[in-house]
Amino acid sequence: MGLKIRSIEFRDFRSYERFRLDGIGDLTIFIGRNAIGKTNILEGIQLVTSATSFRHPQIAQVIRDGNDEGRVVVNATDGNRDLTTELHLEAGKRRYSVNGKGKTAADVRGVLPAVTFAPDDLDLAKGSSSVRRRALDEVGMQLNRNYYVIQRDFEKALRYKNRLLKEEAAPDLVGAIDETLVTCGAQLFCYRHALYRKMAALVADGYRDIARSSESLSMSYLPSWDYLRGKGDAPEEGPWLEEGAYARPDEVRETMHAALAVFGAEERQRRRALVGPHNDKLVFLVSGRDASQFASQGQQRSIVLAWKLAEVEMVRRTLGTEPVLLLDDVMSELDADRRDKLVENVTSATQTFITATDLSPFNGELLARARVVDLEREEGER
Repeated sequence: MGLKIRSIEFRDFRSYERFRLDGIGDLTIFIGRNAIGKTNILEGIQLVTSATSFRHPQIAQVIRDGNDEGRVVVNATDGNRDLTTELHLEAGKRRYSVNGKGKTAADVRGVLPAVTFAPDDLDLAKGSSSVRRRALDEVGMQLNRNYYVIQRDFEKALRYKNRLLKEEAAPDLVGAIDETLVTCGAQLFCYRHALYRKMAALVADGYRDIARSSESLSMSYLPSWDYLRGKGDAPEEGPWLEEGAYARPDEVRETMHAALAVFGAEERQRRRALVGPHNDKLVFLVSGRDASQFASQGQQRSIVLAWKLAEVEMVRRTLGTEPVLLLDDVMSELDADRRDKLVENVTSATQTFITATDLSPFNGELLARARVVDLEREEGER
């Protein structure tokens, strides 16, 4: 039995002065009108479990208006151990503790992993590559602590390089940060690309099952140097990587150095870094066509559902545990067949929290297993 949440408590978090829910079971459905605070509950759970938020807010935005600090406390147990994880928010800072001992965000990630599905996730299929890169990285950071550390270090180096380029700093200063950028970027690329290959296979299988048609789904990962070479006049010679070499950091570093030598002048001209995993292209292809341009709304929803179910499976395979599943008002976004596919994963093994404006999207079998929390009735108790 993996860890499962038994209680949650908010203090001055988002719209809640105080909110507490005890005796939480395997399936909880929060219902209420729009803007009553349903999504805030799922966000609080995600911040404590995966140390991130699907809203990507500033810290000041999650502290209740008029207050200087806020707290989110989650108690979880697996029958043998109890973990009380607390997130303390104040003045642009967030601090974690587990059973009273201070922890970093990296310590918290992966202990009780979470998979979140919200309406904005439809951008996975129709949005830019940056949305898909971020989604892939957020999976990786929960699965592997080193992934988070490398991604964080790369982002710091990238921000510094972009600042130097914007300020038109001397080439030797830019060259010095390039060494750090290449070291971190090559490692991040290898982590991400290895995860991409696993996720791509799971997403393709899931889409085939969901779509129930002859059309196929595949994913394409185009490194920044290949993307830039395709748009410019870079020479064909040089240590450009083949697909099978992507797992070797030394060859990735060599290729990044070669790409920087070719595209460094263009970076200085455009005043931003072009070479590195931050500029890689990640594309869904339905029967060989770019889904962001050609997929129907139904196909896009099938892609996103297949991706989310692949996240669940990656957690199971990699960490050997079940994730917490957070479904924010998505049941109404899916038709009956896609809802059924999603509900298949709402088992007693996977603790699930769902928000909705009413109970109409749910079948009787699901409701029989659920605890329904009507936030309209509890509004006066906050």
